[in-house]
Order: sequence, then C-alpha cells, then structure tokens
Amino acid sequence: MEVDLIFKIATIGIIVAVLNQVLIRSGREEQAMMTTLAGLIVVLLMIVRQISGLFDTIKSLFGF
Repeated sequence: MEVDLIFKIATIGIIVAVLNQVLIRSGREEQAMMTTLAGLIVVLLMIVRQISGLFDTIKSLFGF
C-alpha cells in the first residue's frame, strides 16, 4: 500500500470533520450528515480501487 493513499484518506477525514463541525454549529445537521456520507463514499471508492488492483495483481501472478 502506498503511503500517499493513507495521507489522502487522512486529508479527506480532516476536511470532512471540519465541515461536519461547522455545519452542525450552524444548525444544518442534515447537510452535515450528507457531507459525512459523501466523504465515506469517496474513501470507500478509493479503497475499492486499490483492492481491485490487488486482485488483478494476484490474478496475473497465478495466471488466471
């Protein structure tokens, strides 16, 4: 796993946490929840891409 992937995920987490707190303090809980869900989806898509690459590597390694 690349180190920059970890930094990207951490950056997204920090940005989402700050936006979440700002939106909650301004009384927009629904938008805060949607921001959190959007951040989660983005991170999950990044992880799924990496897992797909891992499976491709394993497949080519064993010749399937």
